[in-house]
Amino acid sequence: MSDRSPSIDVVSTPSPTHNADLIASGSDAAVRPQDDLFRHLSGRWLAEFEIPADKARYGEFHRLAEQAEKDVRAIIEEAAASPGGGVDPAETAKIAALYTAFMDTEAIEAAGVAPLRADLDPVEAATDRTELARVMGELASTGVGGAIAVYVEPDADAPGVYALYLTQSGLGLPDEAYYREDAHAAVRDAYLAHLGRQLALTLGLSREDADARARTVLDLETRLAGGHWDRVRDRDAVETHNPVTAQELAELLPGFDLAAWADGLGLTGGVDALPVRLIVREPSFLETFAAAWTQEPLETWQAWLAWRVVRSRAPFLTAAIVEENFDFYGRTLTGAPELRERWKRGVAFVEGALGDAVARIYVDRHFPPEHKARMDELVEHLVEAYRVSIADLPWMTPATRQKALAKLDAFTPKIGYPVRWRDYSALDLSGVSGDLVAMDRAATRHEWQFELDKLGKPVDRDEWYMTPQTVNAYYHPLLNEIAFPAAILQPPFFNAAGSDAGNFGGIGAVIGHEIGHGFDDQGSQFDGTGALVNWWTDEDRAEFEKRTAALIAQYDAFVPTQLRTATSPGEATDDGAAEAAEAEDRTDHVNGALTIGENIGDLGGLGIAIKAYRLALAAAAPDGVVDPEVERAGLRELFEGWGLVWREKGRDAEVRRLLAIDPHSPAEFRCNGVPRNLPEFYEVYDVQPGDGMWLDPSERVRIW
Repeated sequence: MSDRSPSIDVVSTPSPTHNADLIASGSDAAVRPQDDLFRHLSGRWLAEFEIPADKARYGEFHRLAEQAEKDVRAIIEEAAASPGGGVDPAETAKIAALYTAFMDTEAIEAAGVAPLRADLDPVEAATDRTELARVMGELASTGVGGAIAVYVEPDADAPGVYALYLTQSGLGLPDEAYYREDAHAAVRDAYLAHLGRQLALTLGLSREDADARARTVLDLETRLAGGHWDRVRDRDAVETHNPVTAQELAELLPGFDLAAWADGLGLTGGVDALPVRLIVREPSFLETFAAAWTQEPLETWQAWLAWRVVRSRAPFLTAAIVEENFDFYGRTLTGAPELRERWKRGVAFVEGALGDAVARIYVDRHFPPEHKARMDELVEHLVEAYRVSIADLPWMTPATRQKALAKLDAFTPKIGYPVRWRDYSALDLSGVSGDLVAMDRAATRHEWQFELDKLGKPVDRDEWYMTPQTVNAYYHPLLNEIAFPAAILQPPFFNAAGSDAGNFGGIGAVIGHEIGHGFDDQGSQFDGTGALVNWWTDEDRAEFEKRTAALIAQYDAFVPTQLRTATSPGEATDDGAAEAAEAEDRTDHVNGALTIGENIGDLGGLGIAIKAYRLALAAAAPDGVVDPEVERAGLRELFEGWGLVWREKGRDAEVRRLLAIDPHSPAEFRCNGVPRNLPEFYEVYDVQPGDGMWLDPSERVRIW
């Protein structure tokens, strides 16, 4: 495919970049990269940097997010000062109304808990389960989650149309494991105490009555949690794809008035109005819920649903309620000692409701057109590198290789911002002016209607699932697309004035990571159209799974340095199997099965970024011959770019929480866990047996 390779001006000698400043300000020369790349690049920063009081963790992603937050604040406060101005005066007025209401603490304190009555009165007035099912649906449409969550996505069997998905929900703790594992007993106790205090504050109950209701809520949530699938099982694309008809859904929910619930959700007409395509992610959970629905007293469900209201609306109520909410969900769960400043929370509120209205101004001010052009080139280089790599894979047969290449050719990249902005004209705030809870209710209802309106229509392939001011990127398997919002296209990820080596190590590896999700353990089960079909031979799938199992074992052995005890291992050694066995008895190790998709993305992302850089060097060199010293220097900068992206520091509570629920590995293992599998790392840094980053060649994993 050399005739399709894009041209790019490769900087032969790496020039000083933003990364040089990061290295100078935070590296630790006493730590060799051969032993610990993460601490070699960031050791001094880790020792000296203090995590901001309102953060549970902090790193380069968060630094860029803070800058984007400040940029967005300026946009929003300008709108608040001139609500009739801007490119779209109607949207400007809505931005102003939401932000002004959020910042009006005097009005919020004066209103007290009265704004909750519009949600709580129907819950308390329900005289039977049919009425309560309808109320549960109505509340879900305005942001109060019920026991079953619903969302609209392309149909995995026919990705050109939308389907309605149903999934497990109903818990106040981060995960079902928090309700059953001894390691989370202290958090459960803190949650129970929080429930009692918050219910007393919001419902006017005595502490005795509030504590009794708290126990009722926790007991019901514990029952629901018993039916939840764990996070490893719940990421299985095949097992969670269970198409049903409306009648079959009703049979999964005996005793639950599906028609009333659907009507409350806005699917007027009840069961008959449900879309033909319904996808249930966890059928056995619906059975658990249905049994609890019919067996638990109506009053128990009312108490639980009232709590769901309180929890959802708490951020928009009085200072005492906000503080109690943060005390548990912030301090206890994440370790962050201080609540974020009010303006930051106000900015997040506006962005959640009017993200694209803010984005069009953000892009105009902060995303130069030349950044998009440079990114287009980098994406083409990464796709070409994947193409070369797949074509050369020694373990893949021609039949599967042909289909893998076809999927790669079908990838759609999205850079910076959407081609079309959202229309917010249907968001009506005129009747709720000044009532923050009512505004949140209206904004969420508008967003839900936007989703419902997709049903029965062709999939909109121009839609983005992140705003341009988001510091992140994504791959969507049902659309086979990768997206890179404008805000991530800054140093250390992307530097328009920097070297190509640094960019390949930063945003290049991120591009490779997102493409890699199309070929990870779950993404690889979707074809180029986004359909969930098996395009592998049995032989190739078995070979792929052998490699993923080896990678799972590597990551199972990792324990975050800050959580290690005297008996915990330091770095993973060449005896990876022994360490993995030891790790089974520890709760603070990485869950390799949970993080395998992201780890495959990281491994493929960096490996393919290296290949792309080498291809670009060769294309730019006279006669295709690259000076070995130039290549070595460039690869060193590439690895530095990779490592600096993962500069991050977290509080112990947050690190533990993420180990339990996050499909991403901790930053130190994203930095170190990947290079030790790549031959280029050993070549560049002369890594030898006995070095901390050494991994025996027989244990190194290459997938893509």
